[in-house]
Amino acid sequence: MTVLTNVFVGLHIIGIASLLGGFLTQMKAMGAGTARFVPAMLHGALTMLVTGVLLVGFREMGDGAPLNHVKIGVKLAVLFVILALVYVKRDEEHVEKGLFAAVGGLTVANIFIAVLWH
Repeated sequence: MTVLTNVFVGLHIIGIASLLGGFLTQMKAMGAGTARFVPAMLHGALTMLVTGVLLVGFREMGDGAPLNHVKIGVKLAVLFVILALVYVKRDEEHVEKGLFAAVGGLTVANIFIAVLWH
């Protein structure tokens, strides 16, 4: 089970890298007002959602170690907002600066929630 959990942790990290990487590649375009949500951002967010839910399930089925459900709920809520924004605006040629920046900020916030909240 440990190997499987580690594989999904790796996939979860790849998902966040895809979401954040897609945002970072569009930052110059955001300054010009021509940024758009690239497919990597949507796929990264979906990867995070699926792997995150599976990781919580693995942890619940495992050794009974306590899980911070409030933290998981906050991270899930933030990810749902990110996913909704990226999904709804994915086909638009240009996304407003504020909306695009919000997705980047929420992505970074989700990373810091994961790392700093114990």
